[in-house]
Amino acid sequence: MFYSSNAKKTYKKGAIPMKIKCTIILAFMLLLSSFLTGCYGGESKQTTTTTTTTSEGDSGKEEVETASEQVLNLVEGGELPTLDTLGLFDALSSRTMNNIFEGLYRLDESHAPVPGMAESYELSEDGKVYTFKIRSDAKWSNGTAVTAKDFEFAWKKAINPDTLSTYSYLFNDIKNAAAIQDSENSLFGKVDELGVKVIDEQTLQIELDHPVPYFLSLVTYPVFFPQNKEFVESQGDQYALEAATLIYNGPFVLDSWEHEVGWTYKKNPSYWDAATVKLDTINVKVVKEAATRVNLYDTGKLDLTEIASEFIGQYANTPEFHTLLKPEVFFIRMNQQNKYLANVNIRKAIDMGWDKKAAAESLLNNGSVPAYYLVPKEFAFDESGNDFRAKYAGFNNEGIEKAKEYWEKGLEELGIDSVELEFLSYDSEERKRVSEYFKNQLETNLPGLTIKINQQPNKQKLALESSLQYDLTYSGWGPDFQDPITFMDLYLSDGPYNWSNYGNEKFDALITEAKTNPTDVQKRWENMQEAERILIEEDAAISPMYQSGLAQLKKPYVKGYVAHPFGVFASYKWTYIEGK
Repeated sequence: MFYSSNAKKTYKKGAIPMKIKCTIILAFMLLLSSFLTGCYGGESKQTTTTTTTTSEGDSGKEEVETASEQVLNLVEGGELPTLDTLGLFDALSSRTMNNIFEGLYRLDESHAPVPGMAESYELSEDGKVYTFKIRSDAKWSNGTAVTAKDFEFAWKKAINPDTLSTYSYLFNDIKNAAAIQDSENSLFGKVDELGVKVIDEQTLQIELDHPVPYFLSLVTYPVFFPQNKEFVESQGDQYALEAATLIYNGPFVLDSWEHEVGWTYKKNPSYWDAATVKLDTINVKVVKEAATRVNLYDTGKLDLTEIASEFIGQYANTPEFHTLLKPEVFFIRMNQQNKYLANVNIRKAIDMGWDKKAAAESLLNNGSVPAYYLVPKEFAFDESGNDFRAKYAGFNNEGIEKAKEYWEKGLEELGIDSVELEFLSYDSEERKRVSEYFKNQLETNLPGLTIKINQQPNKQKLALESSLQYDLTYSGWGPDFQDPITFMDLYLSDGPYNWSNYGNEKFDALITEAKTNPTDVQKRWENMQEAERILIEEDAAISPMYQSGLAQLKKPYVKGYVAHPFGVFASYKWTYIEGK
């Protein structure tokens, strides 16, 4: 998942919308390492009583003691961009939506799809028709029943050219979905032709173009969540802008939302599985400053916080300090509409002209590693268990002197002796340091280059980025599902997230074949590896920066916090504060 914009997209005839999934991806998907699920910390609480509850685990039922006060205190680095499930474009919104809404199925503690609003489903013999039975006790927080019509309404709205969701391409496995979004197709805009049918209020039938073995996982993603037509239309253009202009069907409701300050979850008593939910309240503060987050943690006002590099030495040897490597890669996009960045030698010089290792290991110092690739390591594996990175460890790591050669060649080709570029970046302290390091390195190593940093809050940065109003931009992507294609198809020529005007026919052909003809698993894998080589080694379309690590402080008695490595990122449904 990227930090993308709300901009509407209409796919042209012949274009293949991004992330049309292959029919056998799950045949070689392996679960991510167990480190991606964990119990994160909780605030110190003075408790006088505890309650014994039963928890299901791999070894059966076990007795756990829960504190009398079930309150979790968290922190986020910025404001919620949106709570409209059809306007979703970022990880923070996805994480929040997963805890206040629920789809037909949801991810469980081991990241597998389990029943949510649907209590069961039937699948046709040809694997193309799913019939979901909506549970009778599925309710919205205003007491209204969740029905099959709520899913039909949301899904048709998502692919309607007039209200197109940023993630509308995720529907393209459903019959006619792609055609409805194609302005040159006879079905353009005819949402009633979508392969979704309401049999009755509790029965939803979905017809696919082809069998999709990961379909249950797909519908756990927030863009597939239901919306209540009557409520949405009653709110008009105010829908989802405030806590009071939403209704909820997930484990929690949003009790309050003070923009740029924070928000509060409360347990949803109308939720069908409310008995499982132990937390009564989750407080989330928006805190951008690293020192402030650490201070709040130390004083017991936060239960979990990421920490910046300058604090790691202070906490590295404490039992509350943890690091892990995430399947998330940050990279610099280079806008090829810029006359300088249209030159491949200039791009190669920028990619090679700075010390990525020092940035990851010294500046970040949080478990991040330097990246010379787009698809992260320790993320995706072939049928033999080989990492995607086994063939090519990385690209363009020849060093500074080689970068200077490319720089001089590019300047000569352009007939110039200097270049000035703007670098669009996030406004967090940690990323500010990385941005300044990148600027200083390149200005030192590439004579004649001047870089001006433009720091913007996330929402404004996304708007500039998605409309290509930048030269260089600090960007990143986390996976929606466990397959390299979730990274690779970002750079299809007509992909909705190709925000750098990049185009390469050979790259397009390799990725298109990987997406639409997956019968030869090994060839598909090799196609994606070759496409990545073209993207970075040949074309230097991006400059990979680092694969993210996570350094965090966590209290020892918050249990059952589930960190998902893709999609919705976190679930609080099973979280509880352990008694003392």
